[in-house]
Amino acid sequence: MILSGADIIVKTLIEQGVDTVFGYPGGQIIDVYDSLYKYRDEINHILTAHEQGAVHAADGYARTTGKTGVVISTSGPGATNLVTGIATAHLDSVPVVAICGNVNSKQLGTDSFQEIDITGITLPITKHNYIVGNVEDLADTIREAFRLAKSGRPGPVLIDVPKDIQIAFCNYEPEAPYPEPEKRISKKIESAMECISDSKRPYIYFGGGAVSSDAQEEILKLAELIDAPIGCSLMGLSAIPTNHPRFLGMQGMHGKYASSMAMHNSDCIIALGVRFSDRATGNKNKFATTANIIHVDVDGAEFSKTVKPAYSLRGDVKLTVKKMLTLLNKQERPDWSEEIKKFRQTEFENRDTRDGLTPYNILNLLNTYTKDSTPIVTDVGQHQMWTAQYAEFRSPRRFVSSGGLGTMGFGMGASIGAQMGTGERTVLVTGDGSFKMSLNELSTAVSNKTPIVILIFNNGVLGMVRQWQTFFYEKHYSCTTLEQQTDFIAVAKAFGADGVKVSSLDELTKAFDKAFSANGPFVIDCLTDKDELVLPMMPPDGSMSDIIVKVGEENA
Repeated sequence: MILSGADIIVKTLIEQGVDTVFGYPGGQIIDVYDSLYKYRDEINHILTAHEQGAVHAADGYARTTGKTGVVISTSGPGATNLVTGIATAHLDSVPVVAICGNVNSKQLGTDSFQEIDITGITLPITKHNYIVGNVEDLADTIREAFRLAKSGRPGPVLIDVPKDIQIAFCNYEPEAPYPEPEKRISKKIESAMECISDSKRPYIYFGGGAVSSDAQEEILKLAELIDAPIGCSLMGLSAIPTNHPRFLGMQGMHGKYASSMAMHNSDCIIALGVRFSDRATGNKNKFATTANIIHVDVDGAEFSKTVKPAYSLRGDVKLTVKKMLTLLNKQERPDWSEEIKKFRQTEFENRDTRDGLTPYNILNLLNTYTKDSTPIVTDVGQHQMWTAQYAEFRSPRRFVSSGGLGTMGFGMGASIGAQMGTGERTVLVTGDGSFKMSLNELSTAVSNKTPIVILIFNNGVLGMVRQWQTFFYEKHYSCTTLEQQTDFIAVAKAFGADGVKVSSLDELTKAFDKAFSANGPFVIDCLTDKDELVLPMMPPDGSMSDIIVKVGEENA
């Protein structure tokens, strides 16, 4: 059939199984929006308040569904507004396809109105990007973009489509969606198994790669087989239930004490789909000095990038661990189990037992309202770490947060995408600093009657930066005390949302009762103390043995 380039874009998206896209129209993408109107019964477009909200929504949709998220924008400032969101997806290995309009091909390079070299700008933060030069190549370019976004290590792909390509006509032949890309399994597994069998203190450490490969069942079987505790990076949260008896929680700079100390004292770290970022290792010269590291990852570029493994196994996490299970014998390590119990006991003794509206009490109360299927999205800051420490996750793909880039303002767009992807009431845990960066997306949530519980930890400061100033900068609170008079509930109501301000646990309980039965977004402005701290904390350039677990230790 003969179709315009704009129609080919929309028909190919439908062909690839896309049912929802996020975006914002403009002059150089108007033809695609005309096609979206024509095919509105087959594909749903969500109009956001800003392009950055749209790309974060596509990201949240992708993280919670395992599908590829799609965002559409116009040229120039519309395209550049996607950059932070594309970088966020890139650092967290999230499959997103961004489609941007551009000026006519003959105008490229002439600085015409709203022209920008978006492929040049995004080259370092995409798996690949394209500028389409011929309408006959358009459908296959989109198909290849979807294949690339999901194959190997997932990530964002951008397609730049000049205006003349959108209005040109050519023959379009539909094709079946690409099958799931073939996954490889490491051929060097056997060599690493002796290391696991000979170890006395094995520790399983997984990250976002375990989530994207759906390896939760295999990880739990491996832990039982070799009698090992399990920890994870921030991106690994929700891959296995947080209440599983072998799960110690997130490790690293603000990780759980038991998880971090188990890794520090391990003699064999089995790292599954995780990169050893500075937040996980601290001073790399002091990291895991007694451990052999077995690193399993689909991306070979991660091997020895930050720490040197004893064994590098390139392959899909699920398939590789499944093969491991056939090569290992059942073992019990009672001495190691006793040591883990002591780490847990120390963690228990240092827990926050205060009354009132503390982070632990707030999130513990939230846990009584969430279901197994509830997505929990965060922005970035102290509230993000408290959520990682205290929130309960019972099903995979239900924790959504910007880990690698640490993008404040990520939460509102991502929570909209997460809710639309799952169909479940979604919780956004945010801070007053982060929420101000993206509260314009309340209009999107209200317009679509999106059920989101928005819980603002409102302490009047940029809490994470202030915490560093408290510990390491002699309490020089430079530009971290906000001193702004924003009434978040009045703002929410101006957008058409409901909400309440709370200053006690009793008030918070009543607020949750309303929020979890609301027909759309509901904002809870939760007043918290500006001096609350995220602990434990590994100091900069420190090691696991330097972890601060209570106030006062930073000066010891």
